[in-house]
Amino acid sequence: MIFLQTENTISILELATKGGVTMIPLGILFVLATYIFLERTYIIGLATRNPDEFMENVKKLVLQSDLEGAKQACANENSPIARMVAKGLTRIGSPLKNIETSIEYVGKIEVYRLEKNLAMLATIGGASPMVGFLGTVIGMVDAFMTIARLKGAVDPQILSSGIYTALITTVAGLIIGILVNLAYNYLVTRVQKVIYNMEYTVMDFMDLLQETK
Repeated sequence: MIFLQTENTISILELATKGGVTMIPLGILFVLATYIFLERTYIIGLATRNPDEFMENVKKLVLQSDLEGAKQACANENSPIARMVAKGLTRIGSPLKNIETSIEYVGKIEVYRLEKNLAMLATIGGASPMVGFLGTVIGMVDAFMTIARLKGAVDPQILSSGIYTALITTVAGLIIGILVNLAYNYLVTRVQKVIYNMEYTVMDFMDLLQETK
């Protein structure tokens, strides 16, 4: 447990509860971002497996004219690359341009699946600091309303307590925003790596078909 040292020792959890109702949407955004990150990390991780061994097996089967065996190898491999190659195998006999077009269509669908919810993650990264600022502004308005209500006879300790409570939401929003943006950029980088592997594999597969033509 991390602690913040004030006049009395206050835990992070206790500090968070002092942020007011604005901490609730911030907490929801953080939980949602965490779920998206973990789910995308798992899905993208499945897609980043090295395709070399898979492609070597497919090449051998195709060169042996065992198309059914190659299709079965694709079915056994749960990855975007396998689904793209499988689509190409079903089009063997058609012009190479048509095969390439079919594979590209499948590739676009696979990229869409990989990037699913990444836009939402980016939105959370941008919205969290704004929600935090909103909570701070609301808290500051409340603090000045207190000053007006007491006609200036305000205990400085009460006022400072209200202000630091209002600033808690800004801190929370910025922390969430920074973490989410780092997570988003990490996932985007991994997706780009998968796309590169997909493009390289498609070229390799088309070269194979050219050899067997």
